[in-house]
Amino acid sequence: MAISLAQASSMDLSQDYNFTGTVTGMGTAGAMTLIKTLTASSSSSLSFVNGSNGVVLDNTYKSYKFVFKNMHPSTDSVTFQFNGSTDSGSNYNVTKTTSYFEASHNEADTEADLSYITGNDLAQSTSYQDLTRFVSSDNDHAPSGELWLFNPSSTTYVKHFISTVSNTNINDKLLNTFVGGYFNTTSAINAVDFKFSGGTIDDGTISLYGIS
Repeated sequence: MAISLAQASSMDLSQDYNFTGTVTGMGTAGAMTLIKTLTASSSSSLSFVNGSNGVVLDNTYKSYKFVFKNMHPSTDSVTFQFNGSTDSGSNYNVTKTTSYFEASHNEADTEADLSYITGNDLAQSTSYQDLTRFVSSDNDHAPSGELWLFNPSSTTYVKHFISTVSNTNINDKLLNTFVGGYFNTTSAINAVDFKFSGGTIDDGTISLYGIS
């Protein structure tokens, strides 16, 4: 029998389902607080730097979420990317290890695939991490998605991140891209930069949220 989270949090599972233990934290999602929204206008990149113009990337929150909407490039067939910084944006070159896979489906319904793309992941590299590829500059094409960054201010542990992006690419194919990885540093990540691999960000917004 299927039960909802609300039902599970209120019922006595030890009697009804021979469950032993305690159900905790069900249905108690953390609150999202909007910190900053940046809007692109033929921008080379969009950078979030702790302490700059109200940007917060410190121990105020343990989890941060970037939401990007309609990121439109000036150049066709480019890759949307990001990187982190430990020196307040002077350099975006933090060592990272990542994995990259994507689901795809074309408009003609003749091709669908799920693939691990080794050429777009990193192994102890300081390069920008790809978030989605083959981005089209068509007026009606622009990827949207989100990136989660966990405990960036820690000076003890590495900093994990995950992302998912929906993108209509240059071949009118839907790409749903998933990236996971970590910044391999015990220094605090205090700035994050987003850009395309070529040209500029013609249009689009990126919003930063803190998760309490």
